[in-house]
Amino acid sequence: MRRILLLSFALFPALVFASQGESPAEPLEQPSLHVLASAPSETELRATIEKLVGFGTRHTLSDTKSDTRGIGAARRWVKARFEAISHDCGGCIEVVTPSQMFTGKRIPQSTEVMDVVAIKRGSEGSKRVIVMTGHLDSRVTDVMNATSDAPGANDDASGVAALIEAARLLSKEDNRATLVFAALSGEEQGLYGGKVLADYATAQGWQVQADLNNDIMGNSRGQNGVLDNTTVRVFSEGTKSNETDAQAKYRRYHGGEVDSPSRNVARYMEQTAERYLPDLRVHMVYRTDRYARGGDQVSFLEAGYPAVRISEGHEDYTRQHQDLRTEKDIRYGDTIDGVDFRYLARVTALNTVTMAAMSRAPAPPTGVDIEGALATDTTVHWKKVPGAAGYSVHWRDTTAPQWQFSRAVGDTDQAVIKDVVIDDWFFGVSSVSADGYESPVAFPGDAGSFVRSPPVASKP
Repeated sequence: MRRILLLSFALFPALVFASQGESPAEPLEQPSLHVLASAPSETELRATIEKLVGFGTRHTLSDTKSDTRGIGAARRWVKARFEAISHDCGGCIEVVTPSQMFTGKRIPQSTEVMDVVAIKRGSEGSKRVIVMTGHLDSRVTDVMNATSDAPGANDDASGVAALIEAARLLSKEDNRATLVFAALSGEEQGLYGGKVLADYATAQGWQVQADLNNDIMGNSRGQNGVLDNTTVRVFSEGTKSNETDAQAKYRRYHGGEVDSPSRNVARYMEQTAERYLPDLRVHMVYRTDRYARGGDQVSFLEAGYPAVRISEGHEDYTRQHQDLRTEKDIRYGDTIDGVDFRYLARVTALNTVTMAAMSRAPAPPTGVDIEGALATDTTVHWKKVPGAAGYSVHWRDTTAPQWQFSRAVGDTDQAVIKDVVIDDWFFGVSSVSADGYESPVAFPGDAGSFVRSPPVASKP
């Protein structure tokens, strides 16, 4: 009964409010995205993982000279694979290999950490970028062991296979924003590959709208025996990693603890799956990563870019960071027989459809703000963005995980939502293209802005 009362109260003002645009652009279901949702090939994914496992180890400190074993051979193969995809699309993809030298707790001697990055430029001519990442390196029980076989079939050849397959599929599709597919190195040694790419993005002036980091996403059977091939977890931070003290003070009073741009990317992915992949449920997790663990998305967050981590619903820890062995009838090690290729294809589809939808939509609105203190209506303001033919205002109960209500308001920069009191709801705005592609929702203020803020300098 409470749900019905909420609907009758909240939807009615949206229906009676007239937009300022003559014919509001509204989000539309896209047949092409339904096609993409069934496009990932299990055969292609398997071939990639078999090839990567065949390099023996891909440890960051392993051989870089051999053509058949080690991280160097693996990087060169991925680069050649991206170049072959580019050849098939008439040179639509540029391949770069940004790198940096690092030393650290897990890199005792100065070592080059190199990423292999495929870039498909967007037609809109801006530097707006959607990134998909996975890490190429692998490890065994001893993180410093760079010589023993470390197949890394699921951690994280599955992520690399997914991004190569997404690149293959999206190389044949239109994209307004630029798409980036990056196989990173150095993750197991300290998330160095993520830093290399985040630094490269900053140097290139990229406006990163999202990094979809795929890490351990091809297994459907948990260590506890649970078999679940219909759930994928999407982890997202609640507040920005680089939030200033002043921004935190404003947020604590006005809200935004669960509305970082990363969190709204996660919501976007959940809604995308609900519409285009009904056999795959996105389980949103309100954490940056799994408890006391990390991934390459952290480097993007620290650089001020929205990012999420995508992982399988149930992990098997006997297949992660383990020497190849059998003990008490348990086979340890990250071997290819632990990958469910149908499941991996569905998670790859989630990434592919999300990237396509985001890249065809305009950027999220900027400068979103709200007012309505001591009023029965709420006024929402924003700045228009290139490529938007209209905007939608969204609102939800402050305890609701997803946006519950929305209203297309036309090609305008403000809207008054009649009889919806600002005190009781959270609000946001999305941009909509003329052909019905919608951006993620931007929450008001710095807390929800997709515009990058430079990292906060650490205090001495």
